[in-house]
Amino acid sequence: MKSLVIAETPSVARDIARVFHCNQKGNGVLEGKDYAVTWALGHLVTLADPEEYDKKYMKWDMQTLPMMPDKMKLVVIRQTSKQYQAVKTQLFRKDIGDIIIATDAGREGELVARWILDKSGCHKPIRRLWISSVTDKAIKDGFQNLKDGREYNNLYRAAVARAEADWLVGINGTRALTCKYNAQLSCGRVQTPTLAMIAKREEEIRKFVPKPYYGLQLQAEGVVFTWKDEKSGSYRSFQKERIENIQKKMSGKKLQIIKADAKVKKQGAPQLYDLTQLQREANQKFGFSAKETLNIMQRLYENHKVLTYPRTDSRYLTADVMGTIKERLQAINAGAYREFAAPLIRRELPKKPAFVNDSKVSDHHAIIPTEQAPNYIHMSNEERKIYDMVVRRFLAVMFPAYEYEESVLTGEVAGEHFYARGTRPLHMGWKAVYENQSEDEEEEELKHQNLPVMQKGQEFSISNIRLTEGKTKPPARFTEGTLIAAMENPVRYMESGNKEMAKTLGETGGLGTVATRADIIEKLFSSFLLEKKGEDIYTTAKARQLLELVPEDLRKPELTAQWEMKLSKIAEGKLSDQKFMTEIRTYSTDLVKEIKTAEGTFRHDNMTNKLCPNCGKRLLAVNGKNSRMLVCQDRECGYRQTIAKTTNARCPQCHKRMELIGSGENASFVCKCGYKERLSKFQERRKKEGAGVSKRDVQNYLKRQQKEAKQETGSNAMLDALKNIKL
Repeated sequence: MKSLVIAETPSVARDIARVFHCNQKGNGVLEGKDYAVTWALGHLVTLADPEEYDKKYMKWDMQTLPMMPDKMKLVVIRQTSKQYQAVKTQLFRKDIGDIIIATDAGREGELVARWILDKSGCHKPIRRLWISSVTDKAIKDGFQNLKDGREYNNLYRAAVARAEADWLVGINGTRALTCKYNAQLSCGRVQTPTLAMIAKREEEIRKFVPKPYYGLQLQAEGVVFTWKDEKSGSYRSFQKERIENIQKKMSGKKLQIIKADAKVKKQGAPQLYDLTQLQREANQKFGFSAKETLNIMQRLYENHKVLTYPRTDSRYLTADVMGTIKERLQAINAGAYREFAAPLIRRELPKKPAFVNDSKVSDHHAIIPTEQAPNYIHMSNEERKIYDMVVRRFLAVMFPAYEYEESVLTGEVAGEHFYARGTRPLHMGWKAVYENQSEDEEEEELKHQNLPVMQKGQEFSISNIRLTEGKTKPPARFTEGTLIAAMENPVRYMESGNKEMAKTLGETGGLGTVATRADIIEKLFSSFLLEKKGEDIYTTAKARQLLELVPEDLRKPELTAQWEMKLSKIAEGKLSDQKFMTEIRTYSTDLVKEIKTAEGTFRHDNMTNKLCPNCGKRLLAVNGKNSRMLVCQDRECGYRQTIAKTTNARCPQCHKRMELIGSGENASFVCKCGYKERLSKFQERRKKEGAGVSKRDVQNYLKRQQKEAKQETGSNAMLDALKNIKL
């Protein structure tokens, strides 16, 4: 009898199959002597939509709420039904004696496999592979230590409880709001607190009153010294009169050096990347959205096989990965990385480096290069950028600390203290890996400069005394990068101050997961609750009204904390999943009642005079993430029309991305700098300019543009216009 191994993705299935010589290919399976290896594509099975329970739910009607199915149904996801059938066929083979679950080691991974087994009705014995990496050694060790599947029943119960709770709260809440106010309004345990965090930041910015502050700088022997308040330790004062008085009493005085310190300091390399940090930095450096970065990572992982699993929340490696480090260095030992990789290959690596910690790896270790050498010819520019970020960080953590000498001069004038700071690199260490690339460093009041040798007791004439002034700044608006980070750590947005809840949120990864946050942000954009101006994120009028209408509980991160505390107890066998679901059903019922009886109103403030061609109602003007659109106000109609789409076509004058406005013969590119160009003229120009552009580049460009247009608009004139672009 053989064992059937169910992996979460084709790539992991191939890795397992290779280790156990399962070389015979079948329909959705790789066969070997002892094992047959099949795979999911993420979730193949999910909870059924409301209309699957009763046809009356096809019509959104407040009278049908709350929807409380006695037993939640599972359905096969239509898009991946072919793979589900392939897996099901393998499950019921007579020569398959037991099932080895090899999906991701975590709550959602358990759900992926168990739902397939439940839906298919397979009751064969289960064993569980629980590993954090997919190296050959890790796979072999994991198979030698397979656990009885029943040990993970509580984890499965917790996963099901989470999914069903989100269904009951999200769907009932969304339908109730939409029916009550006749507008497309959605809510959920994660998306609504995320929206509330952005709104809170906007309120802080709106209420912020700038305060002027003042300081003093003097120059002596070419060195700039900055005044410091010895009591507060601040380099600024809000009292202008005080600063002016200090300036006056310094007149004609000399600067005496009362202290000259020099210390050798070390700075270690930044940690390896998890998905959140990678998304944040990719947004800062390249303007990539969280979704774009995740998609790029997925291609580098699945297609190019040059980076490890992207959906990780750990910035550490496990001990078993250390044995593969040299192979990974060999894979990147070429081109720009050779001068850094080569010495590491020759050198003996430390036995217990700081970036290795098994206890800080739950499902997957940090993102690092694989043992496979990259083929840059087949990579897009965006893929090379992300790959470069990961490789350099991987190299950096294995280099010694950056060493530098920090000098601090303390001078005194008229009883007031002034400071100057300078640094001198001693050993570049990991910073050499980044060459001239600047790593993010916080702004300091006291700037670094090249300092001459000055001794304690020396006096110097002051060549210039300058009063400096500025104003306090409001908090920065969220970008996609900073929003992702805030979702990971939303504790400062909790109003309760409950330490246990805060601890739970920190341990469980905040709002959403590394795998879902990008999709949640995209959903908020596609629901027209958020819009972008440059890189900054703004709430729309629709979002601000929604937050007024949605019940208070749903706006708070505390709800997620409460759930996660209970879900953790279910996973540990300390709480009944049935008890939890009873509470959720009661909560969902109360939620619908609260929305039904609310006295709020919703008003469309973006109504246009243009009429919907389908139903005749007035259209709403909305901003998509990369487009301007007209959508029907009637949620049941669903008509959408894109009137302007930000494209990847660059302005020949300022080189910024241009908008495509209109359709057909009237379609034109327009740039913010004032440049305009008919689509037909653009095509002619690009034909001349693009003589050296490969067909592959052209095809990739068009595919990307058409995909983006289809995601936002469906089939319409804008999509037709994009199809006609010839580069």
